[in-house]
Amino acid sequence: MKFFKASIVLAAAISATLLLNSCKKDDMSSGSSLPPGEETCDPVIFSSRPAATGYIVILKSPGDNLSKNYIDLQTSIATVLSANDIAGGRIQYNLQGGANGFVAILTKEEAGKIAADDHVEFVEPDRIIKLGTACFTLVNPSTAQWGVKRTGVGDGTGKTAWIIDTGVDFDHPDLTIDKTRSKNFLNTQALATDDNGHGTHVAGIIGALNNNTGVLGVASGAKIVALKVLDNTGEGNTGYIFQALNYINQAAVAGDVVNMSLGADTVANALDNLVKNIAAKGILFSIAAGNSSKAANLSSPARASHPNIYTVSAIDSTGRFASFSNFGNDVVDYAAPGVNIVSTYNNGRYARLSGTSMAAPHMAGILLLNKNAVKTKGLAANDPDGTADPIASVN
Repeated sequence: MKFFKASIVLAAAISATLLLNSCKKDDMSSGSSLPPGEETCDPVIFSSRPAATGYIVILKSPGDNLSKNYIDLQTSIATVLSANDIAGGRIQYNLQGGANGFVAILTKEEAGKIAADDHVEFVEPDRIIKLGTACFTLVNPSTAQWGVKRTGVGDGTGKTAWIIDTGVDFDHPDLTIDKTRSKNFLNTQALATDDNGHGTHVAGIIGALNNNTGVLGVASGAKIVALKVLDNTGEGNTGYIFQALNYINQAAVAGDVVNMSLGADTVANALDNLVKNIAAKGILFSIAAGNSSKAANLSSPARASHPNIYTVSAIDSTGRFASFSNFGNDVVDYAAPGVNIVSTYNNGRYARLSGTSMAAPHMAGILLLNKNAVKTKGLAANDPDGTADPIASVN
């Protein structure tokens, strides 16, 4: 069902203590998304381009002759390479889990030859995803939580959200991070800490703690597993996303939620299929529709379709469809808050960002609390496809 594009700029922020009402962090009385006189931020936008010579090769699923005749993936890969006269040293890394295969340095001609192999399901160019530059504002977090007020909140303690992004700030006082299961796919020897800010912002929308600090997440106290696939500049290959998804396929359990506030600005069948295969195990996906003001079915994995996959468009605080949001009822399932959203940020800070990157984690929090029993409150006004997206809600 879904895809997203995102972009963001970093900053320096001041955390602040919320004034409390009956609940520790229910100071959400402001329905306005912006302080007076402040302009709306441009959304975070992703772009992508083919990697120079990298190709993703996905082998056919278990049950074909190759899988029956060879015990391990390495032998299977070696057999395909040998049959197509490709040296093993061209392999960059193997893929094992929901999608079995490898990423290799190939010529266009070699990629075409391997694609015709009976044991190969897909060959697609590896793509470099780039998190562009948009605006952000460092904030006192008590100034606005209109998104959480719109969706509703609940106790996410004991529930797990897997965030495929730039990593998460492991030391942020407003988040619960599962450091043991978090992984850095750019550098397997390093922690999945966030040196960009985007992933930490997503994490806070999902699960910021109900304490005396900062903001409140939709599923407050949810455990965050950070899967770092983008670097400090917001750049990374789709091959890293495949590795992260394969890891989720092996380590997550039914009822867990995966947030993908990213994607490729093109159709990638192998990526779509992998997301659908994992969703079939009862793992729920919230995927940003994208921020290009175009049909969401032109991008992966936003276009992937399955009952456990939710593609999310963005609305502002008045319930109007965000002008930047991708659209299309064929793949978009719900709308959620995505304009001027205040959340956690890297280095213990808080910031305001816009984009379907922010709408997706609102839905992820709802899925953690309600699973597939998503409630709605109203319809997105001025939806450009002519059929208004329902606005997702906890209650």
